[in-house]
Amino acid sequence: MKLLVLNGPNLNLLGFREPEKYGREDYLTVVDKIIAYGQSIGVEVVVRQSNHEGTLIDWIQGARGQFDGIVFNPAAYTHTSIALMDALLAVAIPTVEIHITDVSKREDFRQNSYVRRASIDCVMGEGTDGYMHAIDILVAHLGGNV
Repeated sequence: MKLLVLNGPNLNLLGFREPEKYGREDYLTVVDKIIAYGQSIGVEVVVRQSNHEGTLIDWIQGARGQFDGIVFNPAAYTHTSIALMDALLAVAIPTVEIHITDVSKREDFRQNSYVRRASIDCVMGEGTDGYMHAIDILVAHLGGNV
């Protein structure tokens, strides 16, 4: 099983960006943790991050036939990008949306998620451990054992 983990804008600044909300783990530590978790359960995981919507769309489109599932933290694009939703719908790869914070308890403008409309589930408010939970959801959905 091979999963793609995508991270949207500003997630490369984890550890520095509002640590009271997002924690003190830096981005590379989080990436290492995600990859190590995948290895521990026998799943190949590729992690990518971009601040550019078009790059994320290209990676989603390129995932067709290459990946079994996607874990996606679209960050601020969650609330604005119909294009990301359309890309996910077009490739029809099972996707779990993930957010480090609980966006349901944040600002009004964060309550809308276009990406969720193309996802099988959403994990939020679990900090960076939410990535592992999202991987578990995908593995179970794809018929693997966790």
